Amino acid sequence: MQIPEENNPSSMSSHLPVAESDNAQLMRILARIGWATLILLTLILFGTIGFYLFSDRSSWENAIYMTLITISTVGYGEGVPLTSFGAKVFAGVMSIAGLGVLTFLFTSLTVFFLEKDLDYSLRRRRMEKRIRKLRQHFIVCGFGRVGRNVAHELQKTGRQFVAIDPEQNNFDEYLDKFPDLLYLAGDASDDDLLIDADIGDARGLFAVTGDDSRNLMIIITAKQLNPRLRIVARAHELRNVEKMRKAGADEVISPDFTGGMRMASAMVRPHVVSFLDEMLKSEKNLRVEEVVTPSDFPATAMGKLRLRSPDYILIAVRARNDWTFNPDDQYLLRAGDVIVAMTSAEGRAEIERHLLDMI
Repeated sequence: MQIPEENNPSSMSSHLPVAESDNAQLMRILARIGWATLILLTLILFGTIGFYLFSDRSSWENAIYMTLITISTVGYGEGVPLTSFGAKVFAGVMSIAGLGVLTFLFTSLTVFFLEKDLDYSLRRRRMEKRIRKLRQHFIVCGFGRVGRNVAHELQKTGRQFVAIDPEQNNFDEYLDKFPDLLYLAGDASDDDLLIDADIGDARGLFAVTGDDSRNLMIIITAKQLNPRLRIVARAHELRNVEKMRKAGADEVISPDFTGGMRMASAMVRPHVVSFLDEMLKSEKNLRVEEVVTPSDFPATAMGKLRLRSPDYILIAVRARNDWTFNPDDQYLLRAGDVIVAMTSAEGRAEIERHLLDMI
């Protein structure tokens, strides 16, 4: 689910949940309709009694008929003769009051029936405004089972993202768990929709719909709009993996293949799999994270960086294609090296601050 000013945990409280706001708006419209209906019924009752009295109590039927045609300003014919000045004034007041009440009622009903479309437009505008403020976010194309799991991981690790899916219901079901979700409903292979998702400022894109051909189109479109974008794609058929790589995907994952490997690992390496599962479930949201040293980072010994903290454990450093596991204090860290550590989102931010302080 960020899961950004919009999606990181610290900013979630600064926005009213969309679902709560929508419900409040709907309740206000229903209250208006209720009050308008009550006033209209009161006006009909008052007019019926008035016309009954002006007709010298001759007929309730004529009195209510006269009330209805007066309020509606139809005027088919006077069921009650308006012979006195008072009767004429009463009929005029009822006509003006009825016109006002009916106008208010029909306006409220119109807003009620159009509210869904109006609300969608307003929500879409608000979404796009918030999305334009994002930088280095991720775009999740496809919000089914796989897409939701991707979004959940991004949320847990404090990363900003925008979800795209053609089915509005996929978002509605998730809003209970993440009311501040940023999403756009539509086809993710559409250029305009990806532009609305601010693909130019995005850090990466997940093409994880259930259709390999659609994922392929998303990859091609995304790479045309932002050639620097890192793309991770989902492939059902192994034969499509190479096609997606040629189209521009940096990584292609087959859930069936990965699931089979996980099952085998659970059989032959049960304790390792159990450890990884417990790490993901821990309250600290521990992950094996990577931090890239900035391009202007000066060569610095690991000992000088003092990358030791209860919030993270340094595992390895990758320099170009070489791995150094558990580097000692004399290891020289250079610009472009990748630090791999077991850490929480807070620990990752602390490592990034350490590196920036050395520049």
